[in-house]
Amino acid sequence: MVDTLNGTIEVRWHGRGGQGAKSASAILAEVLFEAGKFAQAFPEYGAERQGAPIKAYNRVSDKPIRRRCGVQNPHIVVVVDPTMLGTANICEGCGEDAVYLVNTPSDSAAVREKLKLSGAARILAIDATKITLEELGQNRPNAPLLGALSHVFPDVPVEAFADHFIRKMSRLSPALLEANRRAILRGRQEAVVA
Repeated sequence: MVDTLNGTIEVRWHGRGGQGAKSASAILAEVLFEAGKFAQAFPEYGAERQGAPIKAYNRVSDKPIRRRCGVQNPHIVVVVDPTMLGTANICEGCGEDAVYLVNTPSDSAAVREKLKLSGAARILAIDATKITLEELGQNRPNAPLLGALSHVFPDVPVEAFADHFIRKMSRLSPALLEANRRAILRGRQEAVVA
């Protein structure tokens, strides 16, 4: 689903502190590493406070990754907080064929129009907030977004994302872990690819 330069896929996450973008970025890298890829994950944020805008980054490759700078030209952009569509330059540095995974109650056509994307851009729209409110009773959209990312990395089954999330977050109650598993699986099922 993603066209790359030199075999490296770069991902940029846009979210707010406390929504799980940093954790999801780390989980993505760990899952892909376990699948035999080379992977990096690192955040970028200013004042560490709940609700402040943050970015997180990933690089994934079949070869060792030598770059250690921020992602400037992402192949994939994940928008964790839909309010950032109007406030952050989500499309900065992206090619026309970038993939946008957006947490939004809107459909892909509305996202394309709001971001003024060309027809070559691919959009995965998912109401991750709704899923987590229904499954967890709180707005933690990172779990369904990880499930939706399994569309972008089809050689890694969605169950790998769910299993890794459960292992990494094992300090949570069993009920909350199971709710997150359901949210990840729903993320895979409910993401609309356009």
